[in-house]
Amino acid sequence: MRHLLACVLTSLACLAQTASDPRIPSILGELASVRNFEQVAMSPDAKRVAWIEKWSENGIFIVDLRAGSSPVGIGSGRDLAWSPDSSRVAFLSDRDRKGQMQLYVAPATGGAARKLTSLTGYLTDPLWSPDGTHIALLFAENAPGGGGPLEAEPVETGVIGGEIHNQRLTIVEVASGAVKQISPGDSNIYEFDWAPDGRSFALSAAPGPGDNNWWIAQLYTMPAATGKMTVVFHPETQIALPRWSPDGSTIGFIQGLMSDEGFTGGDVFTIPSTGGQAVNRTPNRKSSVSSIEWISPEKMLLTEIAGGGSAIATLEIASGRTERLWQGGESIHAGGNFANFSLARDGKTAGVIRSDWQHPPEIWAGPIGEWKQISHANGQLHPKWGEVKNVEWTNGGFSGQGWLLYPRDYSPDKRYPMVVSVHGGPANFNAQHWPGDRFDMSVLSALGYFVFFPNPRGSYGQGESFTRANVKDFGGGDLRDILAGVDAVLITVPVDSNRVGIAGWSYGGYMTMFAVTQTNRFRAAVAGAGIANYQSYYGQNSIDQWMIPYFGASVYDDPAVYAKASPITFIKNVKTPTLVVVGERDGECPAPQSYEFWHALKAQGTPTELVVYPGEGHMFRGADHKRDVMERTVKWFEQYLR
Repeated sequence: MRHLLACVLTSLACLAQTASDPRIPSILGELASVRNFEQVAMSPDAKRVAWIEKWSENGIFIVDLRAGSSPVGIGSGRDLAWSPDSSRVAFLSDRDRKGQMQLYVAPATGGAARKLTSLTGYLTDPLWSPDGTHIALLFAENAPGGGGPLEAEPVETGVIGGEIHNQRLTIVEVASGAVKQISPGDSNIYEFDWAPDGRSFALSAAPGPGDNNWWIAQLYTMPAATGKMTVVFHPETQIALPRWSPDGSTIGFIQGLMSDEGFTGGDVFTIPSTGGQAVNRTPNRKSSVSSIEWISPEKMLLTEIAGGGSAIATLEIASGRTERLWQGGESIHAGGNFANFSLARDGKTAGVIRSDWQHPPEIWAGPIGEWKQISHANGQLHPKWGEVKNVEWTNGGFSGQGWLLYPRDYSPDKRYPMVVSVHGGPANFNAQHWPGDRFDMSVLSALGYFVFFPNPRGSYGQGESFTRANVKDFGGGDLRDILAGVDAVLITVPVDSNRVGIAGWSYGGYMTMFAVTQTNRFRAAVAGAGIANYQSYYGQNSIDQWMIPYFGASVYDDPAVYAKASPITFIKNVKTPTLVVVGERDGECPAPQSYEFWHALKAQGTPTELVVYPGEGHMFRGADHKRDVMERTVKWFEQYLR
């Protein structure tokens, strides 16, 4: 109770403070005004594209690409799904009762949406049956929330862990609205796909609780008539995006070392739909496949994370031959947490959400690589930061890559401070992007900093061997890669080596904490939602299953491997002034981890500050909180790097 009270008091105090530089509120205010897009959905016939704009609420829009007409709005909601004949759009909305999503269907030409369900609980991921008569979705009956471990954890009292709300595959008849739960109640369904005949499903599933057990999910098939699940594949690591081939003979999926559900990367595998041997179709490929779509029984289309950007390619299943159709420095993915790419049935036309440091997010559509801009929601925005350059280096047998954002109004005759921004994950990557109101160091470029975004080992973009290279080595090779990248920057641009800082969130927050225990070359640090002590963290977080693939055993079986990676083990080395921020109800990186790190620094006299934001989870939702984090971050670096 005393700890919680301290957190809340610290949180309340933080809201009363503001940054001193008058430019900062203006820059952050403009970033908060960016109209972001949550999803794009291309109609199967390639004639229309729908999307969701997200700012005060989600607005769903549809535009006819043939007519060049203006977008038609059909209200608020999320999780768009086109009918197979492209005549209707299904989506989820709480327009009837706030806080409770229901399934709706609206005509593609606009008009009133029809409500299909009256359910209580969490709904997600609607998908039409091949004949267009039913919609399948995932439904956790009576679940109080949803959205995964990124959201704020509920306040728990009494007996803990006794109530589990599993997501069950549920079918809704479009004509009548009749609802039938299909999958067993003791399994949590993560992803699914209809068989082409509409009689069965491919599923990734595990026993509940859902937030934790995705890391041990297996591949199943299930007849719609019986709901009996049959295991067809026991994966070595994580699996994602099961997709049934058009002829019904094969199920494709992605398998790889993935640290977060929905942030997909790995190799493409196929397996006979009746079971048998799974085959890796992209072995040793120097990229991380992020989504797959069958375009014929013999060929798939892949989106890939390649280096620090994205690519689109086709894959011939039998021969393994690939053809790259497009490549760029931005992030383009489909499904999961990257719902910004959608393919039409022709396998050639796509809708995509595009942005980089020079162009704010907009909807684009057309033939792959020949897209045309469709929306103009952010036409008033212009970059306030400098140019960006690709940086490459080698270290310990690996090739490193990162992006270097130059200061605004850069002059080669001046020396500048720099901040290193470490991405979360670790199975994730830094790509070109337009900054928003999240924890993003890009804004420092507008204030006269270089900002370096490295992709060290453990990241996506260079194949599975690169992603797995930090297993049992957190804070080892990955930190050496980051430091080698900093060295590569220092020899090319006029950065003052005495004014380099480091920041990150989640895994990036952990790496920030660990980095300042290993080196004094960083003169200031900001650790967001970090991990100070992997031994105590194992028993505190809500998703401990992610740790087994990375550490090789539980903390109870091999505590030494966890201690080796823990910043708290080396805490006496820290001299770097460190700001620590976290959400009060973060289940992925619980607040006690930040409290432990801050407490240790304070006890030994290292300059530090802890801010705990009330009600927030791992991903902050409150606009005031997000802005306060960035204001404090900028002020911290201004204080110690200027």
